[in-house]
Amino acid sequence: MGQNDIIISFDKKEIKAKEELEGVIKINYLGRFDSVVINSQIENTSEIFSFIKLNDKKINYAYARMPILRHDIKDPNEIKFTVITEHVPQINSNVKFRASIIQEHKEVANDVAFLKIVP
Repeated sequence: MGQNDIIISFDKKEIKAKEELEGVIKINYLGRFDSVVINSQIENTSEIFSFIKLNDKKINYAYARMPILRHDIKDPNEIKFTVITEHVPQINSNVKFRASIIQEHKEVANDVAFLKIVP
């Protein structure tokens, strides 16, 4: 497992509810893989981010975990996505996004990004 086989990053470090957040996953992994999975978690809440765009295609995927099969990845080195949440925090809420490369049901590489939702 290489140092930066997968990198997840965002255009902002803080967002508000109903504000679009754009993310990019860079894939530098040279081995075989079946899929990439994106997980999102808003700490201390059951609320989630909805995926509204995947590689410039509008989608409506309202789940915290989004699998993307390898044959659905157009550019083998990059996945672009846009998410949005309805979560309105009392004070800042911490968010964790995790991107994983999966090969035969095993995670072979991952990266994590943190950001905040502000009131």
